[in-house]
Amino acid sequence: MNDTFMKEKPIFPLLTSMALPMVISMLVNALYNIVDSLFVARISEEAMTALSLVYPVQNLINAIAVGFSVGISALISLHMGAGNKEKADTAATHGMVLSLIHGVIISIVCTAIMPRFLRSFTSDESVIAMGLTYSSIAFMFAVVIMAAMSFEKIFQAVGRMNVTMIGLMGGSVCNIILDPLLIFGIGPFPEMGIAGAALATGIGQLVPVVFYLIVYNVRPIPVKLRRACLRADAKLDLQLYAIGVPAILNLALPSVLISFLNGLLAAFSQSYVVVLGIYYKLQTFLYLPANGIVQGLRPIIGYNYGAGEYDRVKKLYRTAMGMCAAIMAAGTILCLALSGQLIGLFSSSAETIAIGTVALRIICAGFIVSTISVVVSGALEGLGMGVQSLVISLCRYVVVIMPLAWAFCRVLGANGIWNAFWVTEVITAVIALGVYHKSMKLK
Repeated sequence: MNDTFMKEKPIFPLLTSMALPMVISMLVNALYNIVDSLFVARISEEAMTALSLVYPVQNLINAIAVGFSVGISALISLHMGAGNKEKADTAATHGMVLSLIHGVIISIVCTAIMPRFLRSFTSDESVIAMGLTYSSIAFMFAVVIMAAMSFEKIFQAVGRMNVTMIGLMGGSVCNIILDPLLIFGIGPFPEMGIAGAALATGIGQLVPVVFYLIVYNVRPIPVKLRRACLRADAKLDLQLYAIGVPAILNLALPSVLISFLNGLLAAFSQSYVVVLGIYYKLQTFLYLPANGIVQGLRPIIGYNYGAGEYDRVKKLYRTAMGMCAAIMAAGTILCLALSGQLIGLFSSSAETIAIGTVALRIICAGFIVSTISVVVSGALEGLGMGVQSLVISLCRYVVVIMPLAWAFCRVLGANGIWNAFWVTEVITAVIALGVYHKSMKLK
């Protein structure tokens, strides 16, 4: 493949070819998330509650893996665009080593904090026991998650989106197959309950790593992991963290928000906590495909910026915005038309379905306008402007929505929390546009 195709191919076909594999793999990954929750929900509502409570910490681990890898991808793309292959190799090598170190640390820390974390939200011992069982197994695979994400972003940075699509889909399909076998003990497999769900997830995360290693050795890519590149380079490491830490915070902030909202909703009833957990499972079907487009955007917008192709940067941004808006519009229609049925997939409780139906119909009012924040954040990360991207995410997940949710629930009850979602999206979209236009001083 011509390594300069990212600055030569027409914009729409280029973005489509880069984004489509990621959209497909994100949809399959979303399907895995849904199927995983469906099987856990069949164990008991307590199991679903446990999964909902563990989710923020799981999301934190994924945020660290994906966010730091965004820094790896951004630096590789910028250096490749500028024609500096040595620096690109160094960014990839240092990024991979640091990611593995992160995995060891986060596995130990998250496992240690879980008992107190779970007891902060529930006194139900069965829920706590299930949460500890699930998390103790799932968190053992933190190093695997870090390695998988680093390889994924390295392949994406050089335009090998089909490779990452196959890797992600392979892991998700493996997980979907293993879930019922390990949870319910089908055939020769033992019945493991919620522990089986955690083990299936871990094995599914290992599959892409094995696949990436095989492809990396069989079909060489322009960027190499080289022992010679392990020499100290404090400036480059600082750049990795300067982009990666804001990206990590961008992705970790939803965990902070969910924990905060769980605290507010628990005051009304456990059903509201379950509904919030279900909503975040359902919205992956919407935001993961949009994130697939953003993942396709990041390497090419960074490459073109590094190559000085500023007009193409502007066109890439506008094209990605239109594509994500179409996905969000479809999600809005679906939630308005089938809200009750969607919640009913996860619970047979009439109270939970009623609460969830109202929640989805209110929250989806902000889907389309959220396109602006999602694309602007992704574009800024691809350009190495991590701090600016973080400003937008802070508004979306902390600065705006938390005070609004706290205030609204005191006036409107639990429904006030659902209304805080769409109001926040409108306010944050205005802020995002201001941040983007101020940051982009292109020639």
